[in-house]
Amino acid sequence: MRRQILEQTALDVAHQVRAVEDSIEAALIELAELQNRMIRARSVAGVGIATGHDALERVAHSLQALVSARGGMAQCHAALAEAKQKVPGLRTTAFGDVQECPPPGAMTTLRAVA
Repeated sequence: MRRQILEQTALDVAHQVRAVEDSIEAALIELAELQNRMIRARSVAGVGIATGHDALERVAHSLQALVSARGGMAQCHAALAEAKQKVPGLRTTAFGDVQECPPPGAMTTLRAVA
């Protein structure tokens, strides 16, 4: 019972990590689109390049901050994968040889690796 609770909790964390990563990437897409539209709007309006520059700079800073957050989540993801190997019940277990899948018809012995 404890193992199933542990596995479900780890799975919940994995799903949440993926959701956060997806949210950050969706926000990056939206910010990039906003930046594009702001530049296009200035051009269409025919106003000087300084008009709206402060707002564009703020969007660029927000974009850079999200890129950093994306990198932070990538590091978090890697740290969680490493931490998983230290938690009994979550360690990776493989069956078969340690090589790639053998070709069809090849005779191999199976062994459990923990």
